[in-house]
Amino acid sequence: MRYEVLSDIGRKRTTNEDRAAVFVPEHQPFPLLAVIADGMGGHKGGDFASETVVRTIGERFLQISDYDVLRARWRDWLIGTIQEVNYDLYDIALREEQYNGMGTTLDVVLIYEERVFIAHVGDSRVYRIGRDEAIQVTKDHSYVNVLIDSGEITREEAKVHPQRNWIVKAVGTERRIDVDLYTFERSEETLLLLCTDGLSNKIDLDEMVTFVTRSAPLKERAQSLIDVANERGGEDNISVILVESVKEEVEG
Repeated sequence: MRYEVLSDIGRKRTTNEDRAAVFVPEHQPFPLLAVIADGMGGHKGGDFASETVVRTIGERFLQISDYDVLRARWRDWLIGTIQEVNYDLYDIALREEQYNGMGTTLDVVLIYEERVFIAHVGDSRVYRIGRDEAIQVTKDHSYVNVLIDSGEITREEAKVHPQRNWIVKAVGTERRIDVDLYTFERSEETLLLLCTDGLSNKIDLDEMVTFVTRSAPLKERAQSLIDVANERGGEDNISVILVESVKEEVEG
């Protein structure tokens, strides 16, 4: 596996409330854990929320002693870990005034050999891009998606809706959180793109595919996405994780 993690403050914000990281156990190619979060709640709250969830989930992942057990119990581990960090943030927000109202989106992608497991809260996204398909795996927990599902607006109207950035679910805003889970088989051609809405609000899926599948180093492809989002206004922080499968060479 190859991966690249980039995060940019954008052109309008004074602080970066996004966090993104990839964690891999020492001396092991698998499993791989990618985590991305977009904090909310002002400078202190949003910053703290996203930093806390990414760091805590990564630390707990690297402390696992038997990763084969994780493969068999991935659902329990993801939900349990996210529930714990959710409660920690919620408790801090209740006790400390400076953190009142904080929360964060969260996408956690666990790759174990041929399997991909995803946990999702909020409106950051995970895309699956392959030779024959390119899809948005996760579904935004957003106000406009509620309106789309109820038939009140169309997807085209959602793109320009004044409340398109409102999210209806976030880590840390309630005592317990419902987490969306996804799993699928990956192939040698599978490329995974995780991003915050600073990117997805500026570039549609067809454009993303064009940028990330071109012949260029992975870092250059990730940077090109951020550059385009900035060129189109850069009003928000922009974070990207690209994870690419690499075909193993067979020695002859």
